[in-house]
Amino acid sequence: MSKDRPQAKATQLIDDDRVRVSRFDFAPGAETGWHVHGFDYVITAITECRMLLEDPGGTWREARIAPGEAYRRDKGIEHNVINAGPAPMSFVEVELKS
Repeated sequence: MSKDRPQAKATQLIDDDRVRVSRFDFAPGAETGWHVHGFDYVITAITECRMLLEDPGGTWREARIAPGEAYRRDKGIEHNVINAGPAPMSFVEVELKS
């Protein structure tokens, strides 16, 4: 996590034997901090999400996800997610444990 960026707020909604569901809320410029996904996961945007995704080795990419759209990734992804937009952004992440 950068000292200059605020931390995104993570709110755990469900955590059982099969799934972990979390809501992430970002102020403009906020970040998750570096993390590795231990499970396959699905993200569904609540608001427009203009993300800057920092990858290991210093590479980065931008992603724009419209409200209601979703995407899936495999476990093992390592990155830092930053709100690159001018407005707050929110999404729900569902981690698939089984």
